[in-house]
Amino acid sequence: MKKICQLIGKYFGLIAVLFLVLGMVMPQNFTWVVGKIGGVAVLSTLLGIVMFGMGTTLDLKDFALVLKRPLDVFIGACAQFLIMPGLAYVIATAFNLDPALTAGVVLVGTCPGGTSSNVITFMSKGDVALSVTMTSVSTVLSPILTPFITYKLIGERIAFDPVGMFWSIVQIVIIPICLGLTVKYFLPKLASAAVDYLPAVSGIAISLIIAGVIAVSRDNILKTSSIIILVVVLHNCLGYLLGFILARLTGMSWKKAIALSIEVGMQNSGLATGLAKAHFASMPMATVPGAIFSAWHNISGAILAWVFINFLNPKYDPEYKGE
Repeated sequence: MKKICQLIGKYFGLIAVLFLVLGMVMPQNFTWVVGKIGGVAVLSTLLGIVMFGMGTTLDLKDFALVLKRPLDVFIGACAQFLIMPGLAYVIATAFNLDPALTAGVVLVGTCPGGTSSNVITFMSKGDVALSVTMTSVSTVLSPILTPFITYKLIGERIAFDPVGMFWSIVQIVIIPICLGLTVKYFLPKLASAAVDYLPAVSGIAISLIIAGVIAVSRDNILKTSSIIILVVVLHNCLGYLLGFILARLTGMSWKKAIALSIEVGMQNSGLATGLAKAHFASMPMATVPGAIFSAWHNISGAILAWVFINFLNPKYDPEYKGE
């Protein structure tokens, strides 16, 4: 079982794409994901499981870096909540997306960084400690900044309740993470044993979310698939590029720049999908950008890691010291 879970974690990007395809070709088998079972919302529950898993991998020392390297973390937080939301708004405007897709793209941009960024940073030989800290900090800030920035960008054109979104994020993100941290603190052996399995569980949960969202929006996706895929790819890749450029302009080392680039480009798009489902229920297509982003950014992240290692060798950096 442990080996199977390791394989799922290793090939999560491909599994996410597979579930996306299954949602398109067999939609009737996945519509339950966006519904309720026994009065419980399945999609929100799946997101809660993912966040609980994240909580069991965190430690208070992950936040200690805020005190040790406050400037790096501050730059990372600013980049996270300025670059991706700004890109989302500019791209959505440039492509003249309809309100539903605009809401979905902006939500992807305003959500915090995703845990996949930590894995990709490790694969890229970047600063993993900084990546984990930036993910943790942006997640903690998200209940305030995600609804606030979303409202500032689209609130005048698309009606939604930012206070309601705040509480959704608290319920879907903060509470499960706190529960995960509690389990790790009081039941460390259990949390340690679960580490081998939770990434796979989280991967399957996110893949099911992707399949479910794609399934219920299949017909509309077929009408706009090429446009929204292009938008998602641009959003993600420009996030990588601008994150790296900002890091170098602010004097960050090569390893820190890799971490910031990946942290900015890879979003918690599963959360964006859940929030779109909850707060833009009258616009089903708002969930699509997050679902496609979830599948795509894992593929692009793996490609980026390969590029960093093989073509953007840090030895070409004048400050490189063999670290």
